[in-house]
Amino acid sequence: MNTLRNHVQFSGNVGGEPQITNFESGKKVARFSLATNEFYKNDQGERIQITDWHTIVAWGKTADIIEKYAGKGKEIGVTGKLKPRSYEDKDGVKHYATEVEANEILLLGTKNGNNSAE
Repeated sequence: MNTLRNHVQFSGNVGGEPQITNFESGKKVARFSLATNEFYKNDQGERIQITDWHTIVAWGKTADIIEKYAGKGKEIGVTGKLKPRSYEDKDGVKHYATEVEANEILLLGTKNGNNSAE
């Protein structure tokens, strides 16, 4: 039951090429946006799409997988946990953000219609 305390699981499409950072310590982090879509029909029967954007952060071997296989547009599944953080901008204004720290990535679909891993 401990995994239910802070656990998210969803699938979507990578919004842009992931940003990869290699640290001097040897650690690697991948940062990217993920779009998830929800559909419903309005009162006129028209299909409406709502897209939500999520910031995903992946470390270590998960970051390696993202770097190698999960480019812009790739459909992936993500499991992880929500990680809030705060930072100050150049004007000293404090901002708050909640990101998803991925601990598992599942490659779904194909990248640009190509079934092979690039």
